[in-house]
Amino acid sequence: MAMAMSDSGASRLRRQLESSGFEARLYVKQLSQQSDGDRDLQEHRQRIQALAEETAQNLKRNVYQNYRQFIETAREISYLESEMYQLSHLLTEQKSSLESIPLTLLPAAAAAGAAAAGAEEGGAGGPGGRDHLRGPAGFFPGHGGAARDSQSAGEEGKQRTLTTLLEKVEGCRHLLETPGQYLVYNGDLVEYEADHMAQLQRVHGFLMNDCLLVATWLPQRRGMYRYNALYPLDRLAVVNVKDNPPMKDMFKLLMFPESRIFQAENAKIKREWLEVLEETKRALSEKRRREQEEAAAPRGPPHVASQATNPFEDDEEEEEATSPEVEEKVDLSMEWIQELPEDLDVCIAQRDFEGAVDLLDKLNHYLEGKPCPPPVKELRAKVDERVRQLTEVLVFELSPDRSLRGGPKATRRAVSQLIRLGQCTKACELFLRNRAAAVHTAIRQLRIEGATLLYIHKLCHVFFTSLLETAREFETDFAGTNSGCYSAFIVWARSAMGMFVDAFSKQVFDSKESLSTAAECVKVAKEHCQQLGDIGLDLTFIIHALLVKDIQGALHSYKEIIIEATKHRNSEEMWRRMNLMTPEALGKLKEEMKSCGVSNFEQYTGDDCWVNLSYTVVAFTKQTMGFLEEALKLYFPELHMVLLESLVEIILVAVQHVDYSLRCEQDPEKKAFIRQNASFLYETVLPVVEKRFEQGVGKPAKQLQDLRNASRLIRVNPESTTSVV
Repeated sequence: MAMAMSDSGASRLRRQLESSGFEARLYVKQLSQQSDGDRDLQEHRQRIQALAEETAQNLKRNVYQNYRQFIETAREISYLESEMYQLSHLLTEQKSSLESIPLTLLPAAAAAGAAAAGAEEGGAGGPGGRDHLRGPAGFFPGHGGAARDSQSAGEEGKQRTLTTLLEKVEGCRHLLETPGQYLVYNGDLVEYEADHMAQLQRVHGFLMNDCLLVATWLPQRRGMYRYNALYPLDRLAVVNVKDNPPMKDMFKLLMFPESRIFQAENAKIKREWLEVLEETKRALSEKRRREQEEAAAPRGPPHVASQATNPFEDDEEEEEATSPEVEEKVDLSMEWIQELPEDLDVCIAQRDFEGAVDLLDKLNHYLEGKPCPPPVKELRAKVDERVRQLTEVLVFELSPDRSLRGGPKATRRAVSQLIRLGQCTKACELFLRNRAAAVHTAIRQLRIEGATLLYIHKLCHVFFTSLLETAREFETDFAGTNSGCYSAFIVWARSAMGMFVDAFSKQVFDSKESLSTAAECVKVAKEHCQQLGDIGLDLTFIIHALLVKDIQGALHSYKEIIIEATKHRNSEEMWRRMNLMTPEALGKLKEEMKSCGVSNFEQYTGDDCWVNLSYTVVAFTKQTMGFLEEALKLYFPELHMVLLESLVEIILVAVQHVDYSLRCEQDPEKKAFIRQNASFLYETVLPVVEKRFEQGVGKPAKQLQDLRNASRLIRVNPESTTSVV
């Protein structure tokens, strides 16, 4: 029922805020008039904040969905564009083939006419006719050999051309060491900035059969270039950029995660660049596919020409041939393996981290226990590069620079995928670093209130709620991982607790709040800290260790205040009875003494609102018991001796004053009154202090017992000059 009312209230609030006639000033005015105190406003603020967070999550979800649809649409457009380029290339090839047919038919017709003429001259059965017929027949093999020689000479020429051109490029001599590499195409380009389309620099592109080299112009040295970048063709994507005057004749090169835009001299050169890049990429892919097929093809055992001299050799060979441990052939021609690197790029671009890791798991499962020939090593190298890119994206997802609104659950996706990639330690480190930034941001954004206790309530709620959520999310994400992650979490929790204590101490202790306020604030922090015990996380000892210095300072400061006040009252002591003037004041004093634990105070009251005690002794009793009560709220074992020594110092000030007054007073009547005050102090106040201390700490205090015993000597021999130590 309460949940239904809450949902209806949230819906009503949402409709009110979304209405077209909503006025914020009028709404706040009505809310302040109708609210019942600060708690009502706080609850309303929490409802508005929850609605804002829900709206932010919905907006983020819509943005991600639109972004995914945009990526899918761009991918389809890219596929269609690639198919159009392929279709254009096929049409161009068909056109060139049709144009070459007449040129091919003309030599054939001439050869046929020459053969016919020879037949007429030599006769059908003559030797001259046969030789002439063999001439053309023998010409075609010779022509093929000449073609092969020209092809070999062409490759050598391309290699020499590449060497000559690259000698003009500084810093790329290592490219000449790759065997079989030659220049396919080159030309001048102008590079533009992707975001604002501002011209960056003039470059020169060298397209080799397996890579693209980009070099920048050296204006001081004519015809010379400096090496800029080298991109393998199998990792390079080429995208046509639609003309948008004055920006035209441009194309884009995509190399995840970066991209570069270049402008050609004119439309013809741009078309040549696009066509030759696609053709070279296709040729390289076909070449590597053939190499993989040849490497994966089964090979028979080598032929042994000589007879073996070992009579057992044949048996051993037969055993090896029939052994079940023969290496299994690795088939890399399957479509999903061929497209795996590209699919990984798509998954990374679309932020489909789960899909990318699923593909990696599928590949690892397929290659598990199988041999590792060169094609498999090459595939592994490509996949490892994608794994590195995926890891970088996941690391960025967990970086503190990202939005921290989603809480610990927002990190689960990236953390789980890093763990699946075998990087549990990195995932743990990044997760804790992310949560540390979130806790620091939450504390820093907390508005400092005028009332210290109200601020501490908010601070404890924000910090310990975040810590509890982080612990639960950590248990969910890292369950079953190595125990070192849990040790790292404890170290992080202590560091986070230090951050909390810094903010706590700055507000409570550095601002010199009263001991009662400080005790109440520490009590609130302890209660929140004890709630972590529900999940098995006990950090009470950490908060004790971090607060002990500040609490010691607070106890010492308040002890000095009490001692100074007691000394001041002692200096003005006249040893006269208290007259409270009204029964109400007397009744109030009785209640105060009763709350201090003095149950027999009635015997010290007289007629007409008189109290048979000194004002100094009564004030000392109330102040000492108040100090003890507040100090017990702050108590933990590390503060035992500090609290005990402070109590002894405070009590000694009053005891020594009574001792001094008994020895120095000569008036018998006043001396009897002083002895009555001493009796109240020794027989009533000190036992109450001792009992309350034992109740709060859990064990008796020998120092207080010794102090009470020493005070008894004063009552037995009031003329003694021995002071209480």
